[in-house]
Amino acid sequence: MAGSGGEHGESTGAILAAFLANMGIAVIKFAGFLVTGASSLLAESIHSVADSSNQGLLFWGGRAAQQAPTELHQFGYGRNRYFWSFIVAAVLFSVGGLFSIYEGVHKIQHPEQLDSPIVAFAILGLAMVFEGFALRTAIRHATPHRGSRSWPEYIRRSRSPELPVLLMEDSAALIGLSFALIGVTLSEVTGNAVWDGIGTLGIGALLVCVAAVVAVEMKSLLLGESATPEDMNKVEAALEGADGVVSVIHLLTQHLSPDELLVAVKAEFDPALTVPELAAAINDCEARVREAVPIAERIYIEPDIRRA
Repeated sequence: MAGSGGEHGESTGAILAAFLANMGIAVIKFAGFLVTGASSLLAESIHSVADSSNQGLLFWGGRAAQQAPTELHQFGYGRNRYFWSFIVAAVLFSVGGLFSIYEGVHKIQHPEQLDSPIVAFAILGLAMVFEGFALRTAIRHATPHRGSRSWPEYIRRSRSPELPVLLMEDSAALIGLSFALIGVTLSEVTGNAVWDGIGTLGIGALLVCVAAVVAVEMKSLLLGESATPEDMNKVEAALEGADGVVSVIHLLTQHLSPDELLVAVKAEFDPALTVPELAAAINDCEARVREAVPIAERIYIEPDIRRA
């Protein structure tokens, strides 16, 4: 999965909006389940509870990442944001996906006719409105950072975990509500309550797939991803344009957090430079890199000689 302080600020607002929406939706869906007995509504209410918990985890990860560096963790705690986002995948998989699959199988094996289907339709419609609001908020916050990239490309290449996770969660919630609506509708049209269980099973399968995608992306970020190609080009251009630099021999980068980039450089400098001049040239390189890529907070430059 480029991160910036602005993107983190945007994600905080999106997290809050999604949390409030999902808490309200969870209460409405569960009340609907109690009235109608629709297993798809129960699965969706658990889904909303899982989403609300996930937004709490994302918020906690952002707070934990702000801890100052210690002797043990000298590069800080920025990767807390990646870790807690990985936990989100585990919650989606277990609390959301597996429970919905279990409930769907149970409903297929022991179908029961729905009570007050009109109530189920009304609640599903209302929930779609709330989920649409949450997704719209996440899209609005993510759009400035997406640039010209497609949404799937943005999710894959973003070094900030919160907004991509919210986008996937909210999209899955709308699709899951569609599955629930189809299941309830077919149950009423055919008179066969098995369709409600099939809809619930579809919700579970959807959540398991989304959890898998989130887990894969967060695993990559936890292992440490390099800067985006755009930022890599900016760093290299800043170095090659610096006085005293003959060429860049080697350039390595790694995100310590979405908002903090580690840059390690081996560069060839003018051999005529004195030691004080070389030190000044290195300092100038660091200043140029920070100006080009503000999140490059930790920069280490090693002078060397290019060999054939």
